[in-house]
This record gives sequence, structure tokens and C-alpha cells, in this order.
Amino acid sequence: MKKNISLISSRMRLVLVASAAVLLAGRPATGWSADTNAVPAQATVPAAKKQLTGAELYSIHCNRCHPERYPTERTAAQWKTIMLHMQVRASIPGNQARQILSYLQENSGR
Repeated sequence: MKKNISLISSRMRLVLVASAAVLLAGRPATGWSADTNAVPAQATVPAAKKQLTGAELYSIHCNRCHPERYPTERTAAQWKTIMLHMQVRASIPGNQARQILSYLQENSGR
């Protein structure tokens, strides 16, 4: 019976030591901050998101399922029909679908 108790307590010690290590790993290297609401410097300002162009969005979304087509392969009206279908089929957000359609129509075979 004593072996079971010592086995449990040694496991408990291991859990406590591991938990303490995880908690201490996140603290600042210089010590605990006086400000309890302090946010680490790297988390304060996210990097600005780059606005993707219609061509980049076209490459990203359309290459997921099939080879990319040249915009000159279709007319502006054909691209509009295709984009209406593919927006639903590929779950492309509306603002991105409009950018892609604009790119395709501007560079279409007319």
C-alpha cells in the first residue's frame, strides 16, 4: 500500500513541477511586471495585412481545385457567369470575388 501512495505522490510531484515550468516559462525574463495588465511587446501591434490584388486572389483561389486559366480565354460576360458559379462553389468571400472578377474582365479576351 505504501508503494502506491509514494508512486502517486511522485507522479503528483512531477505534475506540479511540469505545471510550474509551464507557468514560469511565460513570465518576463527581468522578473514579474508590476502592471498585471501588461501585454508582451510582440503582441501589442499586429503586422498590417497586405491588400491582395485581384490577380493574386485569382491565383490563390482558382489553383486550389484546377489549373489556372488565362484571363484572355474568356470574354468579360463569360467570366461573370463563371465567377458567380465559382464564388458559391469555392466559398469565395464577396469582396474577393468582385476583385477577381474585375481582374478577369479587365484582362479578358472581350
